[in-house]
Amino acid sequence: MSVVSLQGVTKRYGDTRAVDDVSFDLHENRIHGLLGRNGAGKSTVMRMLTGQEVPTSGRIRVFGENPYENADVLHRVCFIKESQRYPDIFIARHALEAAALVFPNWDQDFADRLVDEFRLPLKQRVRKLSRGQLSAVGVIIGLAARAPVTLFDEPYLGLDAVARQAFYDHLIADYTEHPRTIVLSTHLIDEVADIIEHVTVIDRGRIVMDDSSENLRSQAVTVSGPTKAVEQFSDGHDVLHREDLGGFTRVLVAGVPSERETASLQVEPVSLQQLVVRTTQFHDAALAGAGTGNGLGNGTGTGTGKGDRS
Repeated sequence: MSVVSLQGVTKRYGDTRAVDDVSFDLHENRIHGLLGRNGAGKSTVMRMLTGQEVPTSGRIRVFGENPYENADVLHRVCFIKESQRYPDIFIARHALEAAALVFPNWDQDFADRLVDEFRLPLKQRVRKLSRGQLSAVGVIIGLAARAPVTLFDEPYLGLDAVARQAFYDHLIADYTEHPRTIVLSTHLIDEVADIIEHVTVIDRGRIVMDDSSENLRSQAVTVSGPTKAVEQFSDGHDVLHREDLGGFTRVLVAGVPSERETASLQVEPVSLQQLVVRTTQFHDAALAGAGTGNGLGNGTGTGTGKGDRS
């Protein structure tokens, strides 16, 4: 069941379209990845979902209602972002106490365990916390709030590798026990690839991929071998990326070729990060006039890319 729905949503800032005719759903009790480059429109989408901004056009519904100035909706939504700001007079403990008042599902015991795990100094003023400690405040609130819809807009970037892994471990464990809709917006795709169940990729304000992780991984492969053989294979396939080294060529192609087509070639699966990066590049090439073929998933990425050298 969909708990969040965007239909034809556009957001303009003057002559700039930060979000351009975007439509997608966030489903109940699922971990979503909202992925894309800096400036792609991810944060703008999340600000509109949480009622911080109003779309220029289109329709947004959260739990079936417009989220803007809707307290009944917003107390069920937790939005944690990297640039989260707190009053200068707050110490870290005040930020957690404020969150406990806002979110009905707040678990204080869980929050206390996370404070110990992330070694958060509760009596330190927030403005004097390190970047990692400030990130810890955000992820503790996002996890302990147990909001039915929880959005993380890269707040964990300030954490070191050990702390980020602790965040992922706690996220999965608590999500398993207390399912809810979680959105992870991140550049660290490889780190979350095994966590996210549904992938939505936005580029230049438009959706270019929107499908389950499992389906997306089955829609592309890497094919490599002698250049001439790979070029013969590539004819008739959408090539998302190509690499040449001497007489050896590797291509990332949309779709899964038959064994007959690749009998003399090596076929390998692609990582989610590789798929997202190359599909986004492919979309950019299409917008620049490279072609008009089909992209991946349910998005709008286009371009033939046949034999295209990248």
